[in-house]
Amino acid sequence: MFEPRVAVSSLSGESDAAWAEGAAPHVGAAFLGGVALDEPSQAAASDLVARGRSEFLADDPVAFVSDQLDALAGFDGEDRFVAVNVRATAADPIREVAAVCADRGAGVEINAHCRQDELCAVGCGETLLRDSDRLAAYVAAAAESDAPVGAKVRAEIDGVALPSLAVTLADAGADWLHVDAMDSEAVIADVAAAAPDLFLVANNGVRDRETATEYLDYGADAVSVGRPSDNQTVLRRVRTAVDDWFAGREDAAESGDESGVSA
Repeated sequence: MFEPRVAVSSLSGESDAAWAEGAAPHVGAAFLGGVALDEPSQAAASDLVARGRSEFLADDPVAFVSDQLDALAGFDGEDRFVAVNVRATAADPIREVAAVCADRGAGVEINAHCRQDELCAVGCGETLLRDSDRLAAYVAAAAESDAPVGAKVRAEIDGVALPSLAVTLADAGADWLHVDAMDSEAVIADVAAAAPDLFLVANNGVRDRETATEYLDYGADAVSVGRPSDNQTVLRRVRTAVDDWFAGREDAAESGDESGVSA
């Protein structure tokens, strides 16, 4: 889906076009956002700002997305990819923003990840993990635009089996799944086995060679860097580790010896 197999991950109120441009020398993808699209999600984001959290608040969030993507016109490379992480409580705003993304060759990522009480109270974020029908409907609505579509999810939610959810989302039209593995890194292997056609981006704690290669060994197609995504040193060493891992796999395949190298 993108090369190199390193992304920077959405951080509320921080991950905008300028942030993506800063990471560009080291990554193949940037996930902007999250962006609250409708009145309930915007009200929740406003409440978060009131208690000191950084959020993107715009009078016209779809126009905001359009402006951000237009500002990133120079970000496009041969395989470089941009997507916008969005929150909403209904499908129509997702359809609208997906059309904007499709026109600009960008993707849409449904946020089923945020766990703040304010967002969960209106039905956004991780509440969607327990409402797989609604999450799948949002994915399907975005896919109508022909934009690439994914979802960002988190592990360690009681009653939520990410492997089966991955299958549901793939059937709904998802192209990728962005998994915050929390402290359950091995869940990446389970998701990869359950939904092999999804491009799997692993997130949480990616800082260096050890953390990046652990996810790749479990079957992730790429890794994403969250909080230190503006740290050039971290991005550089993760990029080097990922490049080395894939180069090692290619060398093993050419020699006919893939022992000890994950597929």
